[in-house]
Amino acid sequence: QVQLVESGGGLVQAGGSLRLTCAGTGFPLKYYAIGWFRQVPGKEREAISCIGSDGTKTIYTDSVKGRVTISRNNSMNTVYLQMSSLKPEDTAVYYCAAVRAPKEFECSNLQDHAFGFWGQGTQVTVSS
Repeated sequence: QVQLVESGGGLVQAGGSLRLTCAGTGFPLKYYAIGWFRQVPGKEREAISCIGSDGTKTIYTDSVKGRVTISRNNSMNTVYLQMSSLKPEDTAVYYCAAVRAPKEFECSNLQDHAFGFWGQGTQVTVSS
């Protein structure tokens, strides 16, 4: 069964750090670019980061740039999102998603409809 499973969310104080994990089962993540998204109830889902299939390409949106690092371990079929200097406005459900694309186009389209596989999400809550 093809699945993406996020973990690592939780409650953290402002200024703290969390590392989110996206684990793939049933398919090899090494062929897929992986995006991280977040969503607050009542708002549209927001792309925050993307990593190419071999890890050489990384993208960050302005809302998290400088505070977030995306990485991957293809031998472990896992992608990570290290978040630091967290703010209350980072509170959201965080999702990872996978897309298979030609390497030159990986992470060029961060619209959520471009991604075919999604995890169930993990809640991140940042208290002030």
